[in-house]
Amino acid sequence: MPTETPAAGAASGARSLPHPDREDIRLAQVLHALADPMRLRIVCALAAAEGELNCADIELPVSKSTCTHHFRVLREHGVIQQFYRGTAKMNGLRRTDLDELFPGLIDGVLQAARLQERRLGAL
Repeated sequence: MPTETPAAGAASGARSLPHPDREDIRLAQVLHALADPMRLRIVCALAAAEGELNCADIELPVSKSTCTHHFRVLREHGVIQQFYRGTAKMNGLRRTDLDELFPGLIDGVLQAARLQERRLGAL
């Protein structure tokens, strides 16, 4: 069952976004979310940042509405967490949850993405 995640330190009534509970995250959904090149690029950027990034901090060669779609898919499939800090929508990789559910998956995907980038050029 999805949970609502309020902004860190937010007062009651703050905007929140639905996220799946850890036990509801499924491998097929995570793999589906990671299969898209733009979503993989988002995950790589979040992993490299080792912290939270604003949506605008991750440059994608697509429209704003398409960016919103990609972030939503990643959130709804349990790959990232999103919350508002003021008017900014912040994003973080759900690394702990994913590592506990699927040990080695994210490390393997990130390594494969780096190898592919070296072989083919930028993501």
